[in-house]
Amino acid sequence: MSTARISIVAVVVAPLMLWGCAVGPDFTRPDPPTVDRFTADPLPVQTASAPMPGGIAQHLVADRDIPAEWWQAFHSPALDALIKEALKANPDLAAAEAALRQAHEMRLAGEGAFFPLVQAGFGASRNKTGGQLSPATATGALYYNQYTPQLSVSYVPDVFGGTRRTVEGLRAQEEAQRFQLEAAYLSLTSSLVAAVIGEASLRDQIAATQEIIRVQRESMDILRRQLALGQAAGADVAAQEAALAQAEATLPPLQKQLAQQRDLIAVLIGHPPADQPNAKFDLASLQLPQDLPVSLPSRLVEQRPDIRAAEENLHAASAAIGVAIANMLPQINLTATTGTTALTIGALFGPGTAFWTIAGSATQTIFDAGTLLHKKRAADAAFDQAAAQYRSTVLTAFQNVADTLEAIKSDADALAATTRAESAAKESLDIAKRQLAVGAVTYLALLNAEQTYQQALISRVQAQALRFADTAALFQALGGGWWNRPE
Repeated sequence: MSTARISIVAVVVAPLMLWGCAVGPDFTRPDPPTVDRFTADPLPVQTASAPMPGGIAQHLVADRDIPAEWWQAFHSPALDALIKEALKANPDLAAAEAALRQAHEMRLAGEGAFFPLVQAGFGASRNKTGGQLSPATATGALYYNQYTPQLSVSYVPDVFGGTRRTVEGLRAQEEAQRFQLEAAYLSLTSSLVAAVIGEASLRDQIAATQEIIRVQRESMDILRRQLALGQAAGADVAAQEAALAQAEATLPPLQKQLAQQRDLIAVLIGHPPADQPNAKFDLASLQLPQDLPVSLPSRLVEQRPDIRAAEENLHAASAAIGVAIANMLPQINLTATTGTTALTIGALFGPGTAFWTIAGSATQTIFDAGTLLHKKRAADAAFDQAAAQYRSTVLTAFQNVADTLEAIKSDADALAATTRAESAAKESLDIAKRQLAVGAVTYLALLNAEQTYQQALISRVQAQALRFADTAALFQALGGGWWNRPE
């Protein structure tokens, strides 16, 4: 084997001989919380019910897995179609996907430091030697050409594991970005489901307001007939006109909110507001899931993408400590160069034209005014920060689940109560209208009955929508089932 080849092999083999343990801490995953439930008080396994769409009793099923396409539990083909379109066209999701590809390529680029850097070069020059000096060529010519092809190999052996810790950090950053993509996926689907539920709620509130307006117009007709017969005062008619106007005034704000909600849905599926989807939603078009999954607290840290992303950020911060320590230790560099040089291209590979160089160096910082030490301490502080942020993320996640479970129970109770209140208010209003028609009650009793019915009807619609919103929020709080998606 030629000396040049031996030198190149030495550059490649030497790092393997010098390979040692990576300095710095080896990352260990934080232990999951030891609590066995999300709420302070045990929750009932079944919620209250009400006789209307979205009023069924829901069952909380412990340790049930979450499907990847959890929104299908609402049994709305139109909603399924919107989400499918959003996953293809939403720009925020596309940005998160691009960020993941970037992190992946950065990790692959970092892994290149494990291998020697091989570079080939070719140089050509036209030269003249001064007449008062010895000629640079063997022929004695003052003018000459020089051609030099060469191959260089350089390598920084990872003696103390600095490169391994760097790549470990890059890999953790890639995984963090992967979970941020899952978080963007979950945020998009949850936001779209919430927007659809919001549209359905607003449409039902508009319908309820129109019903209230219709009832008050009927009362207005009764009072006008009684006024014509001398059985009602003009003040009563004026008061009813004011009540009717107030009810009509509540309609435009609801219509404005509905238009804005439709704009939001269009943007979420990647369309401009002027290009809104054809599908329209009301609460009757959605079906409330009867069985709701409740994951074990110990599994939540595996399911929530924000917790997993925070864990990978902690992992990257741990690897950065190893990098900082490695930078404080001797830096070793190995190089080898081989090539030929000649005055003509044809003579490049002739006898006497070859050259080679083997070099190695080691550098140890002696004094840097504490720069490397402070960088290491900064890496320690960054790890403590990432650890605190991880704990905060876990606590927030548990709070999300607990709040949602409490809301599911309380809002089911609220819907049952508001349904009873609406029924009683409607019956009271019907009685007041019949009695007013025969002059058995005053107009004030009718006005009170109308206001009570209006409040009860709107409260019932809002409570009805909250049950759908709470269900979607629970799926989101538990992580959305991304781990069951085929890709």
